[in-house]
Amino acid sequence: MSGERILVAKVGLDGHDRGVKVVARILRDAGFEVVYTGLFQTPETVAAAAVDEDVDAIGLSMLSGAHMTLAPLVVQAVRARGVDIPVIVGGTVPDHDLQELSDAGVAAVLTPGATAEKIVAEVRRVLDGAPMTS
Repeated sequence: MSGERILVAKVGLDGHDRGVKVVARILRDAGFEVVYTGLFQTPETVAAAAVDEDVDAIGLSMLSGAHMTLAPLVVQAVRARGVDIPVIVGGTVPDHDLQELSDAGVAAVLTPGATAEKIVAEVRRVLDGAPMTS
C-alpha cells in the first residue's frame, strides 16, 4: 500500500463524471487514498481542498476542452497557497497541447484509452518527482 493521498476533481462546467469515478476506483485499488471533490469545481476550490486535505497530488478530469485555461489556473492557485502539489490532467487533450501544459506546470497528462496500469504508473512517477514524458 502506498499511503499517498490524491485529490481528484472535475473543474469547470463539465458534468460527465463516470471516468473520474473509474479513475478514483483504480487509484484506491492501487493503495492510494482518494478524495473526490465532485462536479463543477473552480480552480480555487480545488486548490483549497488540496491544501486542506493535505494531498500529495491532484488529478483533474477534463473533457470539456477547457484544459488549456483551467489546468494552469489550478497550478497557479495551488502555488499561490505556498505549496507545490503536482497536478495531473486526464481527459481529452490533443497532443499539440502537451508541451504548453507541461510549461504551465502540469506534471502529467493521461489521455483516453490509458490503462489502469498506465494511470497508476504515471501517478507514481509524478509522486517520485520524475519529469513528464510524452
